[in-house]
Amino acid sequence: MYDQCPDFMREFLFYMETIKGRSPRTIKGYYTDLCTFFRFMKLHKKKCAPVEDLSQISIQDLDIGFVRSITLSDVYEFLHYVSTDRDNQAKTRARKVSCIRVFFKYLTVNMKLLDENPVENLEIPSIKKTLPKYLTLEHCYELLNVIDGPDKERDYCIILLFLNCGMRLSELVGINLNDIRDDTLLLRGKGNKERIVYLNGGCLQAISDYLVIRNQNLASIHSEAKKALFISRRGTRLGARQVERIVEKYLKLSGLSGMGYSPHKLRHTAATMMYQHGNVDVRILQEILGHTNLGTTQIYTHVSNEQIKKAAQSNPLANAGKKINQKK
Repeated sequence: MYDQCPDFMREFLFYMETIKGRSPRTIKGYYTDLCTFFRFMKLHKKKCAPVEDLSQISIQDLDIGFVRSITLSDVYEFLHYVSTDRDNQAKTRARKVSCIRVFFKYLTVNMKLLDENPVENLEIPSIKKTLPKYLTLEHCYELLNVIDGPDKERDYCIILLFLNCGMRLSELVGINLNDIRDDTLLLRGKGNKERIVYLNGGCLQAISDYLVIRNQNLASIHSEAKKALFISRRGTRLGARQVERIVEKYLKLSGLSGMGYSPHKLRHTAATMMYQHGNVDVRILQEILGHTNLGTTQIYTHVSNEQIKKAAQSNPLANAGKKINQKK
């Protein structure tokens, strides 16, 4: 993959992977965003003939001199392009800006290839904060109750772990057998950061029930997948898209499809359940979810209409009107 990019970009990707320890998924994202950025820059600065598809532009011939010619105004042109021509929303543009900033900081501070950083004052697009979408407690029971079929033990275990542990999709498919130790589970999150989550009785029972079925077919499991917890019918490690299909299947059976729910929304559900029904402190929730910044977790401190109603009723002046009427 790196053969299609110039040396300075390839070296940056290697640096982020080997020194900074970024995950393969993050590196792939950097690669994709920088390729788009430099292809646009090459066209924008008229260093190639106009094309209908930006992906047709080769960037292998670019050198550090070309990078030095890029100004903050050029970057604004790029952000305008991805917004209007590619319909990138604020969140996607923010990711691209973050990538560009990290890249130019690397060239300026780490490699000393640039005298000045042209994007030092580039701001990240503001992202509209919305309340996370989550299932109600009743919806959770409905979802769990429809799980059936030849893979019911595995599928039940998957959805129960999502709903109880608040793990990401990538974390779930990456679970190995030796990550389960007594009542704890080791998860590998973004940037390969590891954290421990505790398994409650329901999760432990679901894992135990699934392992009985899983271990009955050990001979059919491929050698490279033997350490994986969740196995497909073909004997391979269950992939992210397969898990998405499993969740979609049971959402449809429970009448919850078409409502915007997904594996990530099950993570939102777990966080909301712990905060609203378990009275879990937001800093504890931060540790459970593996958030680097507390601000990311605080989105779960939204309250339900029922909680708002209870708060209003708990006001010591709630019955003041009745008392006045009684005096009259």
